[in-house]
Amino acid sequence: MLRYHLYALFAVSVWGATFVSTKVLISCGLSPAEIFVMRFALAYLCILPFTHRKWLADNWKDELLMAGIGITGGSLYFLTENMALEFAPASNVSLIVCSAPLWTALLLSLLYRNERMNGRQIGGSVLAFVGMVLVILNGRFVLQLNPKGDLLALVAAWLWVLYSLIIKQLDRRYEALFITRKTFFYGLLTILPWFLYEPFSVDWQLLQQPAVAGNLLFLGMVASMLCYLVWAVALRELGVVRATNYIYLNPLVTILTAALFIDERITPIALVGAAMILYGMWRAEKS
Repeated sequence: MLRYHLYALFAVSVWGATFVSTKVLISCGLSPAEIFVMRFALAYLCILPFTHRKWLADNWKDELLMAGIGITGGSLYFLTENMALEFAPASNVSLIVCSAPLWTALLLSLLYRNERMNGRQIGGSVLAFVGMVLVILNGRFVLQLNPKGDLLALVAAWLWVLYSLIIKQLDRRYEALFITRKTFFYGLLTILPWFLYEPFSVDWQLLQQPAVAGNLLFLGMVASMLCYLVWAVALRELGVVRATNYIYLNPLVTILTAALFIDERITPIALVGAAMILYGMWRAEKS
């Protein structure tokens, strides 16, 4: 069981670092949609040789669910999250998107009796959520409400909840490799209409720059192919609520990575929040 906790921890830790990589690529002139297409295309090409024997789900209903995970965990999720950043401060967006574990636990407690949390888990999750708020604010206790941006961020959070729930419906009937490949395929397929509004116009000479190529390889092969795969396994073995709680660590990894690579400052308030996240998650997991 420890192995699956490490899977979830690894995936969330890498995803927390993707903020810095994406920020570097945007500063180099790539749009969020272009970054998404290239990282998912690279991930799909890398995972394809391992799952080429099976192309379709067992029935059309499952195939539709596969399309659903490509939309909720891929194209629409990344679009709403990145569009939210255009209208609302990053602290608002991070806070709302990382509230996904709370929404997941609430919804599952209504739908599945065996997924209901006990009092200790609820207390630990709330403590981790408060710690996450402190980490995201990082000593800046100012939230600027922006209905449009905040609503988009909330949509992104709920898309991730739906992504987790759909995988719950599929993970006992299909291998994690197959589910992950389908996520990339339908994520790519459903992002294509976006380029009618914002044409794909990547300067291929730009991709030859070491910083651009390195960050794209990291996002495609590690943050997408590897992390989506281990996350699917963690969801199956730990359950949706326990695995999703690791998302609370995401902002902590982000600020640590930002401090190391782009010289962002970490305040004592953020360190207190980090301690609350770790203690809250330990309390929620302790039997």
